[in-house]
Amino acid sequence: MKKKILLITPENEEINRFRKKQFNNFIQITMPYLAAFIDESKYDITLIDEYNQKIPYKKQFDLAAITVNTSNAEHCYKIAERLRAKNTRVVMGGPHATLLPDEVGKNCDYVLTGEGELIWPEFLEDFYNGKARTRYACETVPDLKNLPISRRDLIKKRPFSKGAVFSSRGCPYSCSYCNLKQIYCKPFRKRPVQEVIAEIGTIKNKYFVFWDDNFWGDTDYARELMKELKALNKKWAAQVTLDRCNDDELLKLARSAGCIYLFVGIESFSQESLGSVNKGINVVQRYKAIIDKIHNNGICVQAGIIFGFDGDKRNVFEDTLEICNNLGIDGATVSILTPLPGTPIYDRLKEENRLLTGNWSNYNGKTEVAFLPKNMSKEELFEGYMWFRREFYSIRSIFTRIKKSRVNILHNIIINLGYKLAVCNI
Repeated sequence: MKKKILLITPENEEINRFRKKQFNNFIQITMPYLAAFIDESKYDITLIDEYNQKIPYKKQFDLAAITVNTSNAEHCYKIAERLRAKNTRVVMGGPHATLLPDEVGKNCDYVLTGEGELIWPEFLEDFYNGKARTRYACETVPDLKNLPISRRDLIKKRPFSKGAVFSSRGCPYSCSYCNLKQIYCKPFRKRPVQEVIAEIGTIKNKYFVFWDDNFWGDTDYARELMKELKALNKKWAAQVTLDRCNDDELLKLARSAGCIYLFVGIESFSQESLGSVNKGINVVQRYKAIIDKIHNNGICVQAGIIFGFDGDKRNVFEDTLEICNNLGIDGATVSILTPLPGTPIYDRLKEENRLLTGNWSNYNGKTEVAFLPKNMSKEELFEGYMWFRREFYSIRSIFTRIKKSRVNILHNIIINLGYKLAVCNI
């Protein structure tokens, strides 16, 4: 007899309001990917993404699986409480479960820690046979060969943004605010090129995004993949480090393979701030030359920018806006520095008694400040961050930056207006 399983991509109301108006919110890939491991002779699958769907609490399920990020942890615990009240068993995994399994374990029936390729199918088989353990931990580094293709057919109401795929896992670097080293096995790993190409070929949309943490973490592999990708005639974006963009051959190959946007973690225009979080691979003096090089190859720059470093003073917001306008930065994903549990910066701020709250909902990097900044109040940090977002996505700034960039102008305008609507919606 089949069991009914509910897969949930959680999103609390505060973050949902923040993201809802943007045009470029691609589906989170975790649950569609995990769905591909499920034996449908044993399970009926329902996939819910709270970005645009409601959890069907009135229906009965045997098992619910929730992927837990830190900022959604409290929200996930409330979901689990409602489901368990109806005798639905709940299993949790994801970054927060990996970092704080004891805490998460108090709010569900089963906890999976680490990468899921091996332990997720094992758990599903054990649960089906009535012998599931309360804890499953990834103790063997998963091989990324022969992986199943994400179940995009289960995704509802996302006709233009369900095209997400990953080709590698991990990042060679160790920025102190990032938790990748704590949640993934250490080796940087790649999927076989032809398997990635085959999966991309199943994406019906012309546009897709690579969900890799660092798409150019291995440039030889990336070159091989992009050469094969060119024949598919698709348009795509990916996340890379700025230092790898100082390679004309790599950029030309990316453009010829259909790349229109690169997300680069600029983070700050202060070398002191970058050094304080172990991001010395970014050299501020090289920013302009590298960004010009990206633009000259017909690719837009989506800059990751973080406010709240110890070197940031009250003038950082205006200075950053001026520099972004002068460089023609096409778009920016702006965040407040967030000390995620398990990271070096969390440990340091905790030791310095600068953490302001233990409520994980405040650790979202978008709507709350979770720590005491060094050179301004938490209110000044938040107000400055919001000022920057409004000004960066003002009509004046949008056209100043696009005029400077002159790259993919139509896409650029659409994406900028999408972010502008999101800012206005807060």
